[in-house]
Amino acid sequence: MALKPEPTAPFHSVQYALRVLETVSRHGGGVTDVQIARETGLPVAHLTSLLLMLRREGYVEQVADGAYVIGDSLVLLGSGLTRREALEAKLQETLTELRDSVGAAVYISRYIDGEVKITQFADGPRTPKVNEWVDFRSAAHASAVGKCLLTQLDQNGRRDHLSRHKIALLTSRTITSERILFSKLDSQPATVPVLDLQEYAVGTVCAAVPLTAGSAVGCLALSLPIEHAHRLRAAADTLNRRAAPVVLSLAL
Repeated sequence: MALKPEPTAPFHSVQYALRVLETVSRHGGGVTDVQIARETGLPVAHLTSLLLMLRREGYVEQVADGAYVIGDSLVLLGSGLTRREALEAKLQETLTELRDSVGAAVYISRYIDGEVKITQFADGPRTPKVNEWVDFRSAAHASAVGKCLLTQLDQNGRRDHLSRHKIALLTSRTITSERILFSKLDSQPATVPVLDLQEYAVGTVCAAVPLTAGSAVGCLALSLPIEHAHRLRAAADTLNRRAAPVVLSLAL
C-alpha cells in the first residue's frame, strides 16, 4: 500500500526514509530506484529527492551500475561502537555541516524528565553560541528552544513545567503572562520556526524547529548576534529544510 504524505513536512520524509533504508538493507547486492519505488509504494518523483538527501548524508551510496547500497552512516550505526556514540558522532557531523550552511551556532535540545536540555551543539569563532546567562531549564518561556519544546507539550505539561520554573522577566521583550504565552504557543504553526527576538538575552536572536522522532520531544535551533538579525529568517528557513536528516538520525 502506498504511503500517504502527512501534513507536517519535512517530517513525513523521515517515515519514508526509514522505509527506503529498510528496502536497501534487504538487498545486499544493491537495488534500483525502480525496485525501491515498487517495494515502498513511493512515487519515483518523491523518491528521487529522498535518495539524494540520503546520499548526501551518507546513509546510502550509488554504485557503478546505478543501484543503491547502504552507506557509511548506516554502517556506523550498526558498528562496534555503542549506538549512543554512533548517533552522537553522526549528529555532531550533521550539526557542524549545518552550522557552516546557515552561518550560525546550532543546537539540538530535548525535553527529558521534565527539563529543557541542550544535548549537542556546534559553534565556532565566527558563529559563537549564545551566552547562557540564565539556565535554559529556567527560561523555556523566553528562549526559542524552550518555546519550541513547550509547543509540543499539552496544556497540563506546560503548566507542570511552569509550576517548577516560574516565568521571569529576562529582558524588556520577555513574555511574562502565562495566558499570552500559551496563546502564542497554540497559534504557532507546526511548520514555521519559533523565534526569539531578544526575549532571552539582549543582543541575541534565535530560531527553533521541532524534531519529531517517535514520542520524543526535541528541537533544532540556531542563534545569531543581533548585528546579524537580518539573516535570521533566511537561516531559519534553511534550518527547517535541513531538519529531516537530523530527525532521521534520532529515529534510527
